Formats: sequence, structure tokens, C-alpha cells
Amino acid sequence: MTALYVAADDRYERMKYNRVGRSGLKFPAVSLGFWHNFGSTGKIDNMRAMMHEAFDCGITQFDLANNYGPEYGSAEINCGRILHEDFMPYRDELVITSKAGFDMWKGPYGDWGSRKYLIASCDQSLKRLGLDYVDIFYHHRPDPETPLEETIGALKTIVDSGRALYAGISNYDRKQTEEALKIARGMHLPLIVNQRRYSIFDRSIEEDGLKEYCRKEGMGIIAYSPLAQGLLTDRYLHGIPEDSRIGSDHRFLHSSDLTEEKLSQIRQLNELAASRGQSLADMALAWIMKDQEVCSVIIGASRPEQIRDNVKCLDHMSFTDEELQAIDRIALRRQEG
Repeated sequence: MTALYVAADDRYERMKYNRVGRSGLKFPAVSLGFWHNFGSTGKIDNMRAMMHEAFDCGITQFDLANNYGPEYGSAEINCGRILHEDFMPYRDELVITSKAGFDMWKGPYGDWGSRKYLIASCDQSLKRLGLDYVDIFYHHRPDPETPLEETIGALKTIVDSGRALYAGISNYDRKQTEEALKIARGMHLPLIVNQRRYSIFDRSIEEDGLKEYCRKEGMGIIAYSPLAQGLLTDRYLHGIPEDSRIGSDHRFLHSSDLTEEKLSQIRQLNELAASRGQSLADMALAWIMKDQEVCSVIIGASRPEQIRDNVKCLDHMSFTDEELQAIDRIALRRQEG
């Protein structure tokens, strides 16, 4: 029998907390994602250790989805077990989120954005998690066929019924976000956050204007894949490790992603990070939050030490203009002059 978990007394002393748009909610600057290493192929003791480490570091947000695994639903089941056994005294200190929008079960009602799918999926997620409510429930991706009014209306039902405190969207571009927010405001739905991919290598939220739009409209952005699936670390500087995501799990990166040009960029960014006294991963995380338009980054981890290391990004989050220009020049291949 495992010893009763008691959270670290100093868990809030180091973490930074950022307001989510113009809502009353704050996110930890670093959040823990459950997409990988919390499913049926993981080890429950390691999951438990990672959740303990995260909370002890002040990471109060655990980010899940209905189909996180593998197998679908297993990340929520494992998280729910550990929450029940270790975290119930701390439930009101935690932000637990889930999502629906990708394929979850067979047939025409287990995918996308219909009212039937979203409400059923939320109920299933709550059952797997063993919770009365989640703090945020997201629509995971835009549905090109279901009227957006129906999707946003389903999120309102989920919030109004007490299944979730707030609503969010994920993978919505600028135009889709603008339409969703307009509908949500007409319904008085607290649609407070958009979850998008963002990293030094992926600037899509800048290119489509979403980042600036959310800043003006008071909507939060939380970034996933901030390390570009591990490319923005020193992990691949000397070849592909056998236990890497490229080598062991082809849901993620492929060896073709690691071109000589990409390796050259990673090496140069690694050198720049070293000159700042940081690891490449810490610099990449700090870069995302440099202007406070992104309220949190979602990290993935396979062991507790990675979480502890990633939180070190908070120690050095400022950049000089020269450093920012160098990062752009390396990552985007911008030429001087």
C-alpha cells in the first residue's frame, strides 16, 4: 500500500500564475499534459510520481481528452484513479480539463462536434475521472459539417448543467475563433481559452492573426507541443535514441522529420540557449511565454525529473532583442540585411 501523498508546503512559491484572458481563472505557466505516458501502456507508479512532482512544483493544471491513451479513455481512467487515491484533499486547488472532438467510439455519433457527441463524451469523461465536474471542457477541433451554433450550444449546456466551470476550444484558427466567440458571447457562455500548437518552429498562431486577436478580445491561449515533439531539446543532437518518440512511437515524429537542416537549426538554438545559461527546452518554453499573450504551456513527460527540469524555464524568461532576432533567424531562416 502506498503512503498517503502530502503535497509540498512550498508548491506555490516558484510557479507563476497567469490570468486566462479576461476571466477570473489563472493557469500555471506550465501545465501537465496527459496525451502520452498516461495510457494503458504506461506504468501507474510512474504516472503517480509524475503527478506528485507536477503538483509539488506548483503545476495545478492537468490537461486531458476523451481519447488520450492508448487505449482511448485510459489516460482519464488512470488519472481518475490517482486523483481519487491521492488528490481529493487538493481538488479545489486543481484545474482538470478534458476535450472531445476526435474519434472516440464507433458509428456516426462518436466524433466531431454534434450536441449528441459532446454531451455524451463529457459524461463519459466525468465517469472515467471520477469527478462531478471538470474545470474546462474543450471542443477539440472544428467540425466542418455541424453548425457552430450547435457545437457552442452543447458547450453551454455542459457549463450550465455544472459538468464544467468554463468552456474552451482547441485547434480553431483566427476566423473560427472569432465566430465561436461571437456566438458564445451571445449565449453568455464563458468561452475563455483556445488551445493551439505553438513553438519556435511552429508560428501558425502568429501567421493567422489568432495571437493578436485573442489578446485584443481577452481570450486566453494555452500552447501545446511547445517543444515540437522533442525537437526543441538536446535529445536528437547525437542521433536518434532507441527510446525516443521517433524510434519507439510512430504516432509522433518520424525519422524524416529530422533532416540535416533541422539538426543544424537545433544545434544553433542549443548554442544560443547555452549562452543564456539554459537548456534548449527551457529556452523554448520561456520563449512562448515571453510576451504574456500565452497564459500556459502544456508539457509532456515520461518521468518526474523531466517535469522538474522544465519548470526551470521560469528562472529566465526575459529575452534581449538580439536573442529574439537570432531565434527568428535560425528557426525561420530569416536573412539579415
